Amino acid sequence: MTSFDEQRLIQLSRDGDYDAFNRLVVEYQDAIFAVVLRTVRNRATAEDITQDTFISAFRKISSYRGGIFRAWLFRIAKNASLDYLRKVARRGESSIEKDIVYFSEIVEDDSQDPLADALNSELARLIVHCLDGLSEDHRFAMVMIDIEGYQYDEAAESIGVSIGTVKSRLNRARARMRDCVQQQPELLPASMRL
Repeated sequence: MTSFDEQRLIQLSRDGDYDAFNRLVVEYQDAIFAVVLRTVRNRATAEDITQDTFISAFRKISSYRGGIFRAWLFRIAKNASLDYLRKVARRGESSIEKDIVYFSEIVEDDSQDPLADALNSELARLIVHCLDGLSEDHRFAMVMIDIEGYQYDEAAESIGVSIGTVKSRLNRARARMRDCVQQQPELLPASMRL
């Protein structure tokens, strides 16, 4: 097998072929990790959840009934991420800066302007704060579609809801994010201020 034949790899994985499943892991691990990281905002936890997602997927691969395989993996990752977030909320766990992944780490800025860098850093913190204020369902929809760029149908299948529900959650999440971010308009670029 020289090309990536997902269905063949899935069938071989069902038959217990670890190498075939490892090819699926290599194909999807970055996408799963990115969504989990933006959901839980802790690199070490995201690595653990991503690993647990694939272990769980291998154990449950016989229950995969077709559809978008990546969406099936996302559903497993989403459930594991939400379980983690609920556990943290119950314990009230907090760590220094929670190993937050700020958007400024993701979007490179080549400016040499310290003031602009400071404002971008504050804006990134505000965005993370506003994202934290969303419900788990709204946050996951926003991460899947607006941040990771997945299509509505793939997000819907990953989350386990209808496309209409995903669109509704995303619209509510966008409105709440807009309202939250606009509470500190001085951090926004001039074109985004009301």
